[in-house]
Amino acid sequence: MNLRNSLIFIFFVGFLFSCDKKRIFDHYETVGSAWNKNQTVSIKLPEIDSTKNYNLFINLRANNDFPYSNLFLIVSLEQPDGFTKVDTLEYEMANAEGKLLGDGFSDVKESKLVYKENNRFKFAKNNTIHIKQAVRQSGKVTGIEKLDGITEVGFRIESLQ
Repeated sequence: MNLRNSLIFIFFVGFLFSCDKKRIFDHYETVGSAWNKNQTVSIKLPEIDSTKNYNLFINLRANNDFPYSNLFLIVSLEQPDGFTKVDTLEYEMANAEGKLLGDGFSDVKESKLVYKENNRFKFAKNNTIHIKQAVRQSGKVTGIEKLDGITEVGFRIESLQ
């Protein structure tokens, strides 16, 4: 790589990172081509300043194989003292015409779903997030065994400034 190409590369990488100043943590786990109902995605969170507030997001990468308009998740925030806060959440994943929502130019869309806003962590370290899909067909009690179309599940922490 010559000097000119090196400078262009450094500028491009710097530009990409400067566009995401609010990101504190962003991590994805792959679930394959279908997310099994018994598969919990667990992500150990980094040490974080417990005196500050943050916005928290669940990130998903989905493709056109996702057959529903909504997604139901069970999200647990486990603290090091053993206390676990559990939320059951619903997110809209497709518009009225059935087109998958999210960002992306191909059939893979990335969705940044709000989990908690202006959240303060009680403990600076050893927090873990657990995410599980809880999609059910209308009128049925048992969950969807394999949820097609979700390929990656992630968690993001952003600063408020």
